[in-house]
Amino acid sequence: MLNRRDFLKQTGTAALGGILISNTALANCFNAPAIHPIGVQLFTFINSIDNDVTGTLQKIANVGYKEIESSFSRKGDFYGMKPKEFAALIKDMGLSWISHQVIGAPYKLAPGTKPPLDENGKPFSLPPMNNLRDNGQQLIDEAGEAGVKYLVCANTPLTTLDEIKASIEVLNKTGETCKAVGITFAYHNHDAEFRPVEGQIPYDLILKGTNANTVKMELDLAWAVKGGIDPVELFKQNPGRFPLWHVKDIDKNHEAVLAVGSGTIDFKRIFDAAKIAGNKHFFVEHDLPKDSLESITSSYNYLNKILKV
Repeated sequence: MLNRRDFLKQTGTAALGGILISNTALANCFNAPAIHPIGVQLFTFINSIDNDVTGTLQKIANVGYKEIESSFSRKGDFYGMKPKEFAALIKDMGLSWISHQVIGAPYKLAPGTKPPLDENGKPFSLPPMNNLRDNGQQLIDEAGEAGVKYLVCANTPLTTLDEIKASIEVLNKTGETCKAVGITFAYHNHDAEFRPVEGQIPYDLILKGTNANTVKMELDLAWAVKGGIDPVELFKQNPGRFPLWHVKDIDKNHEAVLAVGSGTIDFKRIFDAAKIAGNKHFFVEHDLPKDSLESITSSYNYLNKILKV
């Protein structure tokens, strides 16, 4: 199965009448701070969004989603647009652009591996992408121009302790620069962060090695579970550090990513711990699903059901 980390390594680079959950209702239900409306991560549409950006955003809005986290694009920039242009389009759709993801350092196609296939069965490719290590200030400036509240490192090299150390330095530097311009910086995990590297757990090193005041976490719930982690216990050990979540499900073997509510994760238990985590926003995501719209519609309906009073 291809996840986002593998994807980047290989490439180098509903309802219309859905009920919007009020912040107050969620807070009362879970004794948690007000949780924002259900958001979606646009990586879910990586295979199709560039063919019709406006149409894709309209379909997302029609399901009932209100918040957006943007990601990578085959058109470059922000789905072929400049930050303010894309921000205006999102606003016109009645959506809020909350967060944007970038990469920590460049990736190369691993020896002996083949690029993933796109929706037409052809090798998938992305244009060269800027990264925080080499183009950090530019990426932060673009986030500021876009008006997003969060900039997120989607992944970074972690295969050796030297890479982890270098990545932590980049994360700390980025966090300080983001704070200076009023943007919150966060780090997004996959499951690899929970596998030992030279006897140490990368995620533990990242949590301990980064400044908790300037480097927050966007916890991908399914990848954490796949890595053998209980998200609620992680929140208890690091209270308030997880303002962002990625919400996706996983099968009983902890292999296949699924639409929310189609797998084994106890989301109610996790949302019960929203206050401990410090959660502010959460984004539904499904890595390269067969039908992106069907997946986010199913996920929205499930979350809308379990989060209602």
